[in-house]
Amino acid sequence: MGLLEGKTVFITGGGRGQGRAHAVASAREGADILFVDTTKPFATVPYPHTTAEDMAETVRLVEEHDRRVLSIEADVRDQAALDDAVAQGIAQFGKIDVLIANAGVWTLAPIAEMTKETWQEMIDINLTGVFQSVKSVVNHMIERQTGSMVLTSSINGLEGGPGYAHYASAKFGVVGLMKSLALDLGPHGIRVNTVNPGAILTGMTDNQMAWDMFAGHPGGTHEDLVRGGYSFGILKGVGMLDPMEIANAAVWLNSDMARTVTGITLPVDAGHLGIAGVNMNPQM
Repeated sequence: MGLLEGKTVFITGGGRGQGRAHAVASAREGADILFVDTTKPFATVPYPHTTAEDMAETVRLVEEHDRRVLSIEADVRDQAALDDAVAQGIAQFGKIDVLIANAGVWTLAPIAEMTKETWQEMIDINLTGVFQSVKSVVNHMIERQTGSMVLTSSINGLEGGPGYAHYASAKFGVVGLMKSLALDLGPHGIRVNTVNPGAILTGMTDNQMAWDMFAGHPGGTHEDLVRGGYSFGILKGVGMLDPMEIANAAVWLNSDMARTVTGITLPVDAGHLGIAGVNMNPQM
């Protein structure tokens, strides 16, 4: 019997990458899956966006575990679309037990060069989109007096990051949102936590923008990214993490094994946050 047997899990950004891993891991543990994603490009995001084929592949992988799955096109910035997706999910599965608010983007922009559009799109997706995802299911969970929410933050919700103040601000905001929701919703039997990933190998990181960042110069390669990943944590032989590492942590948080766990941040980062570190490039 799986850890999520009999549950329905609602995942945002489930079409590929980390969201797909959440869908597959949850299905593996016995859950039915409702997921949303959008195939529309984002104005300030340079890497490829989710496609209809990506979403179909997530459906296929969930069905391989003999679980039911409902895939719906919806942008987390659109509250009405999220509300409609949840209504469809409840109509098909009877209930929603778990929310994994996973949808997000990552871009680079030094603060002196960052445009208002770049800032706003990040906040709208990575923070307001999480709030709206919660809003879409919270009344249903309150009515049932039970539920679990895992909000995707980041290690950059616990430490800053040079060149992506907008991303860190959103992810710090997700932690604050979680802490407040845990207090608001605990009396209704609803648990709320964040998972805080380290360096994960998905389409969000495996692209020219991130290759250049890890290389420290333009013209970086996938190999620069992989090599840099080994310097990110402290565990021997662990570099860029597989998305399933994060999904497995979320399975635990959403399972009855963690039934008394709420209001926490759970870093999955190969020990990155334990590195004291020194400034390897001091400005004298």
